[in-house]
Amino acid sequence: MTAFAADWANLLLRWAHLVAGIAWIGTSFYFIALDLSLRRRDDAPEGVTGTAWEVHGGGFYRVEKYAVVPPALPEHLTWFRWEAYLTWLTGFALLVVQFYFDASTWLIDPGVMPLATWQAVAISVASLAAGWVVYTVLCRSKVGEHAVVLASAVFVLLVAATWGYTQVLSARAALVHAGALVGTIMAFNVFMVIIPNQKKTVAALLAGEAPDPRLGEVAKQRSLHNTYLTLPVLLLMVSGHYPMLTGHPHAWLLVALIIVGGGCARHFLVNMEVGKPFASVAWALPVMAVALAVAVTMTAPSSRDSSAGPAVTDVEVLGITDAHCVSCHAQAPTHPAFKVAPKNIVLETTDDLRRYADLVDLHSVRTRTMPLGNLTGMTDAERRRLGAWLAAQPQ
Repeated sequence: MTAFAADWANLLLRWAHLVAGIAWIGTSFYFIALDLSLRRRDDAPEGVTGTAWEVHGGGFYRVEKYAVVPPALPEHLTWFRWEAYLTWLTGFALLVVQFYFDASTWLIDPGVMPLATWQAVAISVASLAAGWVVYTVLCRSKVGEHAVVLASAVFVLLVAATWGYTQVLSARAALVHAGALVGTIMAFNVFMVIIPNQKKTVAALLAGEAPDPRLGEVAKQRSLHNTYLTLPVLLLMVSGHYPMLTGHPHAWLLVALIIVGGGCARHFLVNMEVGKPFASVAWALPVMAVALAVAVTMTAPSSRDSSAGPAVTDVEVLGITDAHCVSCHAQAPTHPAFKVAPKNIVLETTDDLRRYADLVDLHSVRTRTMPLGNLTGMTDAERRRLGAWLAAQPQ
């Protein structure tokens, strides 16, 4: 695929992914909030377990929830499923375009593990499938009978998977795959559990049989999991833009903090929205604050190594950037993955390097996320020399 075609495919798929994801997240949060806002009524019709009054867009709405199903179904029944399906499909297509088609640039880092393209792609696909299987086994086992124990087990699964990704894939791909695994679990919860259980319930009703209440309980459990994973997955999917996350030697620990902090944010926001007492959810705020403080502390830039040796000349630093940066960051990039310089950052002259000094220092010296996959084999000594030259420039 040419760089031009890849850019358009990436843009359109990313746009579609965002649209579908926004719709899915909106419905997911809405129905969990709705469920929490239901109130029992003494005069409720038979089978109704709660009623909610809502106001939006100048109108008032009254919503009732049945314990299992109503005595009779309406002619038109709205299903909420395509938002989830399309989010996963567009996300996986984006993974193919971004990471599989140019695996040597985005997916593989020889410094982490020298993989062939087919090996890296196989690890990617197999890990997503295996993650879903392990998650499902946990939910269906005795562990799944205890909400807190199950949540802890799923947390360990996701953090362990992230650690595994950092051992085999490039830094950027590792965290995106952690997000893809979470997204796969969420989408397959809808496709494999929530919707099938709802269809079984409807089929039983139409056949004049009593539906199994366990079907609804399991569907609600998976839906609840999805909302707690929503905020963490959003951050993981954009993590590739932040080398302070992807380039950290303990990125798996940062993912653990993201899951904890994001889960607490979801708990606080949803419960406050439905009118829960502040005191009952206030504990989530200090947990979020601690998670954020630890993450900020962990990602704080390290001081430059002052042992770079003699002063670095302009000629020497341009030799380093010519060897490791200019194939991508040039007026006319020679790297096959780029038609124009990424983010329009050109690094062909010393003036260019001074203009983007902070970014070069962050990506190439401190976090070492550039060059991509370190395909050019930039050495630690070269990074120190580049850092020394940058440090010597007037502010």
